[in-house]
Amino acid sequence: MIPAGFEYHRPGDIASAIGILQEHGDEARVIAGGHSLIPMMKLRMAEMGHLVDLQGIDELKGIDIGAETITLGAMVTQHEMITHDGLAVAVPLIREAALQIADPQVRYVGTIGGNVANGDPGNDMPGLMQCLNASFELSGPDGIRSVAARDFYEAAYFTAREDEEILTRISIPKPGAGVGQAYEKQKRKIGDYATAAAAVMIGNGQASVAMTNLADTPIWSEEAGAWLAGGNIEGCVAAMLDAIDPVEDNRGPVEFKKHVAAVMLRRAIDRASSRAG
Repeated sequence: MIPAGFEYHRPGDIASAIGILQEHGDEARVIAGGHSLIPMMKLRMAEMGHLVDLQGIDELKGIDIGAETITLGAMVTQHEMITHDGLAVAVPLIREAALQIADPQVRYVGTIGGNVANGDPGNDMPGLMQCLNASFELSGPDGIRSVAARDFYEAAYFTAREDEEILTRISIPKPGAGVGQAYEKQKRKIGDYATAAAAVMIGNGQASVAMTNLADTPIWSEEAGAWLAGGNIEGCVAAMLDAIDPVEDNRGPVEFKKHVAAVMLRRAIDRASSRAG
């Protein structure tokens, strides 16, 4: 189908983009890579009078590997994250996950900001960012604020971002030496969302665990991480199975999804543990 008519805007800076959102209110929506919004517009599931394209804003681009913090501009593409050698050394988990997103054509255009900002529970990066304890920089009419990834997701497609705010930057604490990382994902076919996926970091007496597409938000479990940090894998798996809330759909019934979740989590724990130290 063809989307309804809209006015196209391509601002050159963040302030101009926010100004357009303020001017047009509910009729305006920002677009990054467009892989979520454009299909919805074509199906007439979303009708926007004004599209604000962020591609022309240089402030939203770039990867910075600092001594303690890694910073990703919201418009950094999945392909850029895959091919950035410094990022692959600092946080190999990101490259490993990005390689499992959709297909190369999508990864050349799809952005990290778009992946984490729209609240789709099937997207890979939100759970990953929770595992990494990332924070999201939001810019709006009242200035800039930071929201932890673990506090950002409220329900499917509902987040802490206000309508006139733009997610501009992602900050990730640099994992210490000796921390093992792994991402395991089961999906029906190339390009599909996960039936279940697990992100794990373990090392130096600490652990972090998050899972994807097993509830209406990504799930990070402090309890599961504590069990894993103490060396109790089955306690970790049990705590995570308690935390998730899958629903039956075309990827399978609830019990099947829980089984796959446990398999993915154990695999991720095994690989992350083998890489630690």
